[in-house]
Amino acid sequence: MQLIIPSISNLPQAAQAIIEHAANNRIFLFYGDMGAGKTTLIKQLCKALGTADNITSPTFSIVNEYHAAKDKIYHFDFYRLKDQTEALDMGYEEYFYAGAYCFIEWPEKIPDLLPAHYSNISIQVLDDGSRQVNVENI
Repeated sequence: MQLIIPSISNLPQAAQAIIEHAANNRIFLFYGDMGAGKTTLIKQLCKALGTADNITSPTFSIVNEYHAAKDKIYHFDFYRLKDQTEALDMGYEEYFYAGAYCFIEWPEKIPDLLPAHYSNISIQVLDDGSRQVNVENI
């Protein structure tokens, strides 16, 4: 699935479309350059899932936990990891395989630890400032 998001005001509809397209996938991997809008999209996905929590980037904490009506949501930012061992040490499996939603920024830092099934989301900034978002279920 490919989406063009012209402005931030279009994010609610885009987030809903991504969740519906993901079907049963609860693991989402986000790829994109720094500043492409990964965290901004994740904030909207969390809102679409019903959380009223304050969504912030877990750049320094590595993982943030949010609560929706029926689900837990884990938001990871692996940008600062030096190697995959740090993800192992934090017990990433307990998060990834708990059945909760997991939104993972910088998954390229943990290539050998990724689950078998996930939704791959790549974000590209276009010349006009809009975002092209490609979603592929793996």
